[in-house]
Amino acid sequence: MTAGPLLWSPPHDVLDRSRIGDYLRWLARRRGLSFDGYAQLWHWSVTDLDGFWSSLWEYFEVTPTTPATAFVDAPAMPDVQWFPGARLNYAERVLSMPGVAGSTPMVFGHSQTREPVVLTADELRDQVARARHGLSGLGVGRGDRVAAYLPNIPEALVLLLACASLGAVFSSCAPEFGARSVRDRWRQIAPKVLVTVTGYRSGDRLVDRAPEVAEIRAALPSLTHTVTVPYAGSGVDSALSWNDLLAETDGPAFEPVDFSHPLYVLYSSGTTGLPKPIVHGHGGILLEHLKMLALHHDLGPGDRFLWFTTTGWMMWNYLVSGLAVGSALVLFDGNPTHPDFSAPWRLAAESGTTYFGTSAPYLMACRKAGLTPWRDLDLSRLRGVGSTGAPLPAEGFRWVYEASADSKAAPPMLTSLSGGTDVCTGFVGGVPLLPVVEGEISCRCLGARIEAYDPEGRPVTGRTGELVVTRPMPSMPVALWGDTDGSRRRAAYFERFPGVWHHGDWISVTDRGTCVISGRSDATLKRGGVRLGTAEFYAVVEDVDEVADSLVVHVEGTQAGADKLMLFVELRGKSALDAPLRERINRALRTALSEHHVPDHIVQVPAVPRTLSGKKLEVPVKRILAGAEPERVVARGALADPGSLRAFEDAAVRYRTRHRPQSLAEPSRGTE
Repeated sequence: MTAGPLLWSPPHDVLDRSRIGDYLRWLARRRGLSFDGYAQLWHWSVTDLDGFWSSLWEYFEVTPTTPATAFVDAPAMPDVQWFPGARLNYAERVLSMPGVAGSTPMVFGHSQTREPVVLTADELRDQVARARHGLSGLGVGRGDRVAAYLPNIPEALVLLLACASLGAVFSSCAPEFGARSVRDRWRQIAPKVLVTVTGYRSGDRLVDRAPEVAEIRAALPSLTHTVTVPYAGSGVDSALSWNDLLAETDGPAFEPVDFSHPLYVLYSSGTTGLPKPIVHGHGGILLEHLKMLALHHDLGPGDRFLWFTTTGWMMWNYLVSGLAVGSALVLFDGNPTHPDFSAPWRLAAESGTTYFGTSAPYLMACRKAGLTPWRDLDLSRLRGVGSTGAPLPAEGFRWVYEASADSKAAPPMLTSLSGGTDVCTGFVGGVPLLPVVEGEISCRCLGARIEAYDPEGRPVTGRTGELVVTRPMPSMPVALWGDTDGSRRRAAYFERFPGVWHHGDWISVTDRGTCVISGRSDATLKRGGVRLGTAEFYAVVEDVDEVADSLVVHVEGTQAGADKLMLFVELRGKSALDAPLRERINRALRTALSEHHVPDHIVQVPAVPRTLSGKKLEVPVKRILAGAEPERVVARGALADPGSLRAFEDAAVRYRTRHRPQSLAEPSRGTE
């Protein structure tokens, strides 16, 4: 694979000014280890598991109350124990905020619902201690579950850390989630306490969630108490207020727990059934996030870390751990496109953000809207930009560096990060030691033995294959909740290639160590014997001016007819899918990719269906078009817009009755 244009290079003194440079000096001084570049360092990190993970334990001064008897016990997956015997507490390490004075502002809560909230390090510790004492007074203890139906506000952060300090188990859903979606998640874990808001503002719109809160409470007989955070909306009967929960206390306290003790439960998207309740442990999350945030994102004291996310996405949990490396957090709740697409960039400028994370679709939307944030705003403190949620096309890379060329400050290091909820981290991303090349993810992350496997389970280089992890990582889930014999966990991750983690993405690893993610392997397109990734498809289609969003599926041959490649497009404004636009889309695909990428049908739809975390519903749509009943393959409560599926149900009917689908948006437009 030929390398694209070089967009960013490490500064000449990167080893002196970066945290990974300091780590390398520590390894030389304390372990007698030296490496000729990142590739050698990565190779050591995935071959000497004891040496690498124990070095992070020591370098980041993780001080357990009880030391470990080993570092890794039984290194074959899935039966791995990390740091057996060690007892520690995630919240204690996070709240230590190394290198930070007590009076330093560490939490900046920005919201479209209320005025900003700022907490210093000492104020945050005090609120966590008070919330811990209040939860204890409600009977919450080790192993009990606490559910948070909260936006990305400081109270959610305080609650997570208070739960962790008790050894209780935290689980959050953003209030954008509908009652059924929440019920499907929390019924599985039977929470004891619910902490909730009853409304919020999204832009200039007030959203009342009191009916949803009532429905959620009725669906959870395990609840003994409900606590409401005053934010927006009406009250809740028989509920305590957040201020009531913040009880007087003598100060922080932390329950020592095992390295693998449950910290929080995250969930798969739940588009094809009940969401998987993924249990992450105190020690694994702590060690993994210390590694990523400090060594890969170069975050530390003096930094301000903003990642646009909700509490329903794993990136919120990732963001919280920024405190553990001494970085302040910038939280935001609201509509990121209100009053316009520049809103997150303005927040980054006004808050003095040094690292801004967002999604690939947002960066592509900024490019398409012609935004020039570095020219229009003071982003002089911004050193890093992160992108995740979907593969970032080459055009997205290019836009960041073209847009930041107007800045007097040095261009930021762009990290395209790919991983997932299942590990609550990135497998592949960026690192200050390596350049940024257009369209390529810079590296496999330290400790992540990522390979591309062919169908027979053999590693391949320079070709697309299944993304697998061949050595264990401590942030792999300790369990799926309720999976007492581990059978669901084994089936979810280790069935395709025994003893190897199968992630479900297509990846290509170049001989230079860079990576390209080309979409989900279960949403593969095949034409003329050629396997096509969806990511490159979207990059071309959505570069057409009139196209706001798109979704492509390959429907194999059925009784309804031969296999078809079907492209669905959501158009901007009053654009209509006429013959010239169809031809321009086809010509763009034919020119940029190949004849195989030209769809059999292009269909206009009102909206592309996405999960609440922004993932396109490629596989469920494919199954609906192949004849499956929608209710059997899609949990509508997991969708950002449940109504977005109707057009695809109509398309399935037309497909099965051999009618050529044209436009499903507004038939009165007369589009062909």
